[in-house]
Amino acid sequence: MQYRILTGAAIGPYIDNLAQLRIRVFHEYPYLYEGSLAYERQYLKTYAASADSLFVLALDKDKVVGAATGIPMADETSEFKQPFLQQGIDPEKVFYFGESVLLPEYRGRGIGVRFFQERERYARLLQRFELCCFCAIERPDNHPLRPADYSPLNQFWRNRGYVHHPELRTEYSWQEIGESEESAKPMSFWIKAI
Repeated sequence: MQYRILTGAAIGPYIDNLAQLRIRVFHEYPYLYEGSLAYERQYLKTYAASADSLFVLALDKDKVVGAATGIPMADETSEFKQPFLQQGIDPEKVFYFGESVLLPEYRGRGIGVRFFQERERYARLLQRFELCCFCAIERPDNHPLRPADYSPLNQFWRNRGYVHHPELRTEYSWQEIGESEESAKPMSFWIKAI
């Protein structure tokens, strides 16, 4: 496995790879995402436009099989900044982890751990952040599309030192499996002091 670390606009040549990876991985439960390349390209522009955004790509030879992103919270959209502002947390002090996506056949090999390590290392290197965070969708335990063998990642995140903060909540809209249009999904944040 090879890792490639990119920042800002350097992600340009990989945008479609990352978009396709996000569509494939987030189609799975719990996100159930019905993505499109056009939507993904637009979403990823926020990251490409930030000089201090981070992309950690996992490659098997030349194939991108996983990716993790990060961005200063101040460069994120209002949906992600608002919960912090409401709780009196300065977004300028927060580095936000956008996603970690990894093809199923590559899971369980320590790549997810590496994704967290690289993003935390980068946030410390920038020397202006106090917190790292990410958000995750909230689904009820009895959701009809929850697979019988589904195991939430909560313990994995706790093992990395992240604490769930359900008071930090937002909503983000996308079209999911079975929907004819986008709907708002509840999300809550996990935080680690760095």
